[in-house]
Amino acid sequence: MPMLGRQITVLGAGVAGLAVARALAMRGAQVTVLEQADAITEVGAGLQISPNGMAVLQALALGDGIAAQSIRAQAVELRDGRDGSAVLHMDLARLRPAQGWHFIHRADLIDSLAIGARDVGVDIRLSQKVDRIDLTGDRPRAVMTDGTTHDAPLMIGADGLHSPMRQALLGRIAPFFTHQVAWRTVIPNDPADPAVAEVHMGAGRHLVSYPLRGGTLRNIVAVEERRRWVEEGWSLRDDPMELRLAFEDFSPRVRGWLDKAEDVWLWGLFRHEVSPEWQRVLPKGAVALMGDAAHPTLPFLAQGANMALEDAWSLVRSLAETDTLAAGLAAYQSARRPRCARIVAAANANAHNYHLSGVKRGVAHAALRLSGMVAPGLALKKFDWLYGFDVTA
Repeated sequence: MPMLGRQITVLGAGVAGLAVARALAMRGAQVTVLEQADAITEVGAGLQISPNGMAVLQALALGDGIAAQSIRAQAVELRDGRDGSAVLHMDLARLRPAQGWHFIHRADLIDSLAIGARDVGVDIRLSQKVDRIDLTGDRPRAVMTDGTTHDAPLMIGADGLHSPMRQALLGRIAPFFTHQVAWRTVIPNDPADPAVAEVHMGAGRHLVSYPLRGGTLRNIVAVEERRRWVEEGWSLRDDPMELRLAFEDFSPRVRGWLDKAEDVWLWGLFRHEVSPEWQRVLPKGAVALMGDAAHPTLPFLAQGANMALEDAWSLVRSLAETDTLAAGLAAYQSARRPRCARIVAAANANAHNYHLSGVKRGVAHAALRLSGMVAPGLALKKFDWLYGFDVTA
């Protein structure tokens, strides 16, 4: 299906929306992005770009710039939370020299994607808050909170977990509280620290940390199991002392990090189903979901941004390589839904594996230590289906 001159509206200027907007515009589409915020800003957190996500950034001609702004990971380490001892060391530089894992501040990635989108003619409109999506007419229509409307032949919902597009397709579906909460914070860091992602595992809790911005900052995400409910979302501040108390029995290294924490954010972790319907064709238009709007995931494989990047490339390629809009969207859903469901399931499993206690914990850690000595590449090889996949190939 030719893209030249085709009018497409994207809802959301996050990783998914900006990536798909650039990919579409590079093929000649006229793309408008509607973003509810009054500025394109992302604050607070880091993220990991694994090789499957980096492949898309390279194909979008943004890879070199992202590499320059990020830190290339040397290794991933699983550690015992109580004493800090190594459980498993995965030497990425030695075991996967051709594949790049990168640590980047979310704000830097968003900034690069926004510049990249504007450079190819994407029209990014801010302060455009969507109230609901109307799919009852011939073409999809976004009804804004100020009463105005915006319709388009193709409208893409890249507007995150609480997407009005997702609700229009699926209705309201209550998520399942996992009985886990997560804190996130960024602290000052010693630039001499190695470029390693550390996972410190304890009974009912774990903490992930890695450096950002030339090593001057350190990203921390800490997860604790608890029965009481915490609201979903990223906007709830918490007292740093609550975080410190939750990990007071962890190693001195972890406690030293948490002593530096000042701005701490807390959110409840909820499990959402992968959308059974990613697209719908109307008489004179269509809609599609991507990113968190299609497949919200728990953060235990660091794949949210990477899945969004894969979605962007897959959607545009599916549209370009089929004869009709309906065929392109069907091909996109068929290609993406099984893979994303597998990634989400693997992330769910990691949550359990990190939080073992008692005898199970001892046996699991001993097995990991043994595998690291006997077959150091085995743990990574188990995830070749994830990290070794190149959606642009």
